[in-house]
Amino acid sequence: MSTLDALSVLFDLDGTLVDSEPNYYEAGRLTLAEHGVPDFSWAEHERYVGISTRETVTDWRERYGLRASVEDLLEVKNGHYLRLARASTRVYPEMRRFVELLAAEGVPMAVASGSSPEAIGAILAGTGLDAHLRTVVSAEEVPRGKPAPDVFLEAARRLGADPADCVVLEDAAPGVAAAHAAGMRCIAVPYVAAQADAPEFAAAALLLRGGQREFTARGAHEWLTRSARAA
Repeated sequence: MSTLDALSVLFDLDGTLVDSEPNYYEAGRLTLAEHGVPDFSWAEHERYVGISTRETVTDWRERYGLRASVEDLLEVKNGHYLRLARASTRVYPEMRRFVELLAAEGVPMAVASGSSPEAIGAILAGTGLDAHLRTVVSAEEVPRGKPAPDVFLEAARRLGADPADCVVLEDAAPGVAAAHAAGMRCIAVPYVAAQADAPEFAAAALLLRGGQREFTARGAHEWLTRSARAA
């Protein structure tokens, strides 16, 4: 009998399980260029890390004075992204190992992401992660995206788990805030190292300031085991 029997683990997708931000940046750059906004920079993209695609393009309309509707921008950006994601999306090796460790112990897992259902499905299928991660919630399926807790609470509901028994893995401040608002513990693995001092990250039960460079499957598993024993 595993010491993790009462536990469920919820994963953010982009920047946490997979390094999809370069594809999201390129999809955003292409979309904005098509709508008359050249030279969208990586630094500008970083402000949207952890924010849902719908909320991102909604902000673009105001920030850049775009005439296209949110739905049109969503369709174009998702189209570019899906093409890029299907061609190449890299899974963080230690995250894959962590998923496999948890799967071997029968720990219930879910993905809770700000991406569209189509994008999540394409990435999980293309990387083979769908073999272990079958419960998926997109921010498009709930009233509010992160930092609201809706995606994590819905993921817990689908797993039949108590939020207090859930641990979230997140890379971005809005996601850590969402986990905290959901009453869940969070392992934070910042994608943007400079954001590790953001106040939202202080709410994480475990903050790995070095991001993916500091994350190991074995270390995370040992932390979960210690936490379970202390509960």
